[in-house]
Amino acid sequence: MKRLFGRVQMAEPEVSDAEQELFGGPLRYDFGWSEHERARLDLTMMSALRSMPRLVGATLRMAWQADRRALLTVAISEIGQGVAAAVGLLAVNSVMHALLGSGTPGQRLHAVLPGLLVAAGAAVVNSGLAGWSTSRAGRLEPLVERIATTQYLAAAASVELEAIEDPEFRRLIDVAQYGAGSARRMIGACVAALNGTISLISTAGVLTLLHPVLLPMLILIAAPRGWGAMRVAQERYVSVMSWIEHVRASRLIGNLLTERTAAQEVRIHAVGPFLLSRYERMAESAEAEQERLASSKAVTEWVAAALSGLAMAATYAAMFLLIMSGHMSLAVAGTAVIAVRSGSASLGALVMNVNQLHEESLYVRDHSRFLDEAARRTIPSGGHSVPAQVKQVVLDQVSYRYPDREAPALDAVSLTLPMGSVTAVVGENGSGKSTLMKVLSGLLLPQSGAVLWGDADVASLDRTEVFDRVALLTQDFQRWPVTAALNIRIGRPTQEAGPEDLQPSVDYAGAGPVVAKLPDGLHSLLARMFRGASELSGGEWQKIGLARTHWRSSTSDADSVLIVDEPTSALDPEAEIAAFNRIRRLAAPNRAVVLVTHRMSGVRHADRVYVLHQGQLVEHGSHEELMATQGRYASMFDAQAAQYAPAGTIPRPGSPTVADPA
Repeated sequence: MKRLFGRVQMAEPEVSDAEQELFGGPLRYDFGWSEHERARLDLTMMSALRSMPRLVGATLRMAWQADRRALLTVAISEIGQGVAAAVGLLAVNSVMHALLGSGTPGQRLHAVLPGLLVAAGAAVVNSGLAGWSTSRAGRLEPLVERIATTQYLAAAASVELEAIEDPEFRRLIDVAQYGAGSARRMIGACVAALNGTISLISTAGVLTLLHPVLLPMLILIAAPRGWGAMRVAQERYVSVMSWIEHVRASRLIGNLLTERTAAQEVRIHAVGPFLLSRYERMAESAEAEQERLASSKAVTEWVAAALSGLAMAATYAAMFLLIMSGHMSLAVAGTAVIAVRSGSASLGALVMNVNQLHEESLYVRDHSRFLDEAARRTIPSGGHSVPAQVKQVVLDQVSYRYPDREAPALDAVSLTLPMGSVTAVVGENGSGKSTLMKVLSGLLLPQSGAVLWGDADVASLDRTEVFDRVALLTQDFQRWPVTAALNIRIGRPTQEAGPEDLQPSVDYAGAGPVVAKLPDGLHSLLARMFRGASELSGGEWQKIGLARTHWRSSTSDADSVLIVDEPTSALDPEAEIAAFNRIRRLAAPNRAVVLVTHRMSGVRHADRVYVLHQGQLVEHGSHEELMATQGRYASMFDAQAAQYAPAGTIPRPGSPTVADPA
């Protein structure tokens, strides 16, 4: 009894031996779609009905924002369907009275005609209103999804970089992305729930008019069906949550066996047969759980049908007594049977739709929570204009610490970037170079100290104008899945340009041979996942990236800063030397170049070198000055230079000592 009528419990999934071997237990993904996996278990039939007004209200507000006329049309048509259903039941009652009344068969058939015509008319009207509602709801669904998606993307694109790098906010972004699809599905579920509610109310109203005792009978019959629908849905949900771990693991194995990156080891190391055997064993566990679910569902539905059948029998007995005592006519009894069946079906559908509304509303709520948090962390609009001419950009005692770290990424760092100069920033991994570049470009605001464009503090300037004065080329620059031309033009996308306009940037970056080998030249799509597209090597991509940087820099006459972070990591030695020369030539009277690299050969020709260590500025000066001091910079330079020294001067490790087997 407790298994049938007690609360459905979420049990830990049984872990197959294959899953234990591969993953150490069931997979627990930390993605947005797993945020509310246990949502339906929080719902009972009564709590579902109580929560319905709130859920419907939230959906209606979204639909009202999307298209008021379409929403009003849906509401009118759904109410009209309820009225038509009630009229149809009353017409059926009239037909039953005529058929079971006195008179000759011909007279009774003649008396039936008005009721039949009304019932047929009500059915036609109901069908027309249902189609009208469906068409308008079909218009609302994509509108609501578009509005929610646009809100989500606009908010995500406008927040501070600090928010994007905050793990908690990143998780909120992941969760909120499912809100738009849920908002769309809520429209359909809300319309269906509204239809079920109105049908139930109209049926209950007709039964009350026919005889007051019929309404409790409807509840008595429909309640077991509603309970059964809720119970089966929750049991199915629990089962899915139990074996979905196996499905996830199986899907992961399938991806590993088919993806390109693993193809070599799958074949050479015989990984394929090994993983395939584990896949089969995990699939057997999932199949056993589905078989158990089918048996449990059959028992639950049988119990619900039995309880509803007992209630129906009690209802028929009560109706028989009322008929025998003269308190109910046969016509009313016949109409009541039809109405009770209709009301029972409406209640079952209503429970399922409220179930869906409840779960989808949780993701819509995450979407709203994200929008509120994003609005709080968005990049401020407005501010003072950036001076058209600035002699230098200065970082004065700048400090910055990431929210999830103890030590500061930058600690009281000061440097000066004169226009027309090439400045190099070097340091080991984790020394703060990338953070320094983000602060310099205005992506991060310093928590203490100041970034000055001329005499103006960047915190007081219009950040959009600051971004417009910065060009950025990083090691992991974005490889956009668009044409080669747009990959270059996207450095300043609002600037219209044809192939002839982009050609100087292509030539400057040495990307001419790369473009020449593409099937459609600059019009070739650079995205391997699409049919007919081309794929570039890492070095070829870096030339496209350099062309993009040149395009952005060459289309602005205002004083600006060009930040180049590890630009030659995928280039061969000859191309690397050429790239460094091109980057240095980008320095101009109105442009300062900042070069961040581990390749010390590209640093020696910089006008000024700054050395970072654990977030602090430890050395600065020209290459010659820093080499003379024999400090950290000289040590880094000598370590790389030693790799190119004559073979006889490179120290070699001694041979390992092997014990005598004797």
